[in-house]
Amino acid sequence: MRISIVTISDRVSREGEVDPWGGEIESALRVGLADVELHRRAVGEEPQAIRTALEDSAAYDYVLTAGCNGIAQHEVAPEVTAAYCDRELPGIVQALRASAMQETPLAMLMRSVAGMKGDTIIVNLPGSVHGVRVATRVLLPIMRHTPAMIRGEYQK
Repeated sequence: MRISIVTISDRVSREGEVDPWGGEIESALRVGLADVELHRRAVGEEPQAIRTALEDSAAYDYVLTAGCNGIAQHEVAPEVTAAYCDRELPGIVQALRASAMQETPLAMLMRSVAGMKGDTIIVNLPGSVHGVRVATRVLLPIMRHTPAMIRGEYQK
């Protein structure tokens, strides 16, 4: 399985701060998935930078973004993701929010989008270490099966 992890943060992409979100996602995926190829990058919070990162990840099974999906005016990852995707996957967002709500009421403000572009599943994750930890825990069980489902090869 090929997974692209895209951290959306001006501080990480421009100011050279350490990327705690991408590192947390990578650690969880390496533990939870066998035979995984990961690619990480950080981009700024501009719509075109986000879209380019999504386009550059078109050959991956999953693109997991972290950050830029809160309620501040500059947080536009959900809008960019929704415009880029061909199909929505609302059940993923519902599961992420339900799980996060058990941790904090701030999860009500989560604006994540999940969808597909071609055969690639794209999911916006929160911009916090704890948030991405909870989200990857929710996603791992389906991540093992979705590539085969997309190819029509999944057997129960």
